[in-house]
Amino acid sequence: MYNFISLNVKCPLCGESLMDYENLVDNQPSIKLKIKIYDNIGIIRLSSIYGSYNYICDFEIEKDSVAKFFCPHCNKILNTDEKCGVCSASMVPLILDIGGKVAICSRAGCKNHLVEFEDLSQALTKLYQEYGYQVKNVEQEILTPKEEKTVKEEVDEDKEIIETGTYLNAYCPYCKHSLNEEDMLKLKIINERNEEGYVFLSPYLNVFSSKSTIFLQEDKVVNDVKCPHCEESLILKEKKCEICNSPVAVISISARTKLIDFYICSKKGCRWHGLSEDDINEIKLEDSMEW
Repeated sequence: MYNFISLNVKCPLCGESLMDYENLVDNQPSIKLKIKIYDNIGIIRLSSIYGSYNYICDFEIEKDSVAKFFCPHCNKILNTDEKCGVCSASMVPLILDIGGKVAICSRAGCKNHLVEFEDLSQALTKLYQEYGYQVKNVEQEILTPKEEKTVKEEVDEDKEIIETGTYLNAYCPYCKHSLNEEDMLKLKIINERNEEGYVFLSPYLNVFSSKSTIFLQEDKVVNDVKCPHCEESLILKEKKCEICNSPVAVISISARTKLIDFYICSKKGCRWHGLSEDDINEIKLEDSMEW
């Protein structure tokens, strides 16, 4: 779970929180800033997942353009004289609530960022406290004891229940190679700009953290999802998401003594997932309408 650490940050000038808990990016609270590029002024919400470069902005951002960032509370500019070691654009520092700072490059498309901790041992302790039992905490938040009892009573006793927080061993349905890599589920992705990269999903059922190596726009359907080993497309033409009607991708997961088809929506931000009609008769995904 440490691969999906969500950073909580504050303005380095006024100290106000920059977290937006209503508008999510990568299924996590976003980092809200004011942004100006040329004559365009608006709000940008950055992914708080460390290592993810996704965002939502009021206007389209051209690659290689350099932005000025402002605090939405004090309205002061956050760009500094410190230069990016990759592209020489100005760096933008943000204060971490666990102590220290993270600095991002102001040039669109540059992935350079730096993290500095005031006290490394103290920061690691806080990270462990916040994320060491993340799966357990998510399970407790999704269902109250009364709701959990009701769900279990409604499920046939003969059905296997894959509980929230269960680690899913995932495989390509074509070449059978494992899709799990360093506690993440790795898939090759092609976005709406036809750029190729990788998306990393949480392998824990109903834990929705994700990050990608390329920009994936929220609420947009990706062009393709592929196995990173055999390059076969995982998109199924004959099946659609039961929530937003977008194309779905299929992977195989291990359940009981066999591999079963597991469907995920190809639309960024949609949390639907499901099983085939045959497997639904034998297996129940706890709280199964979201991925």
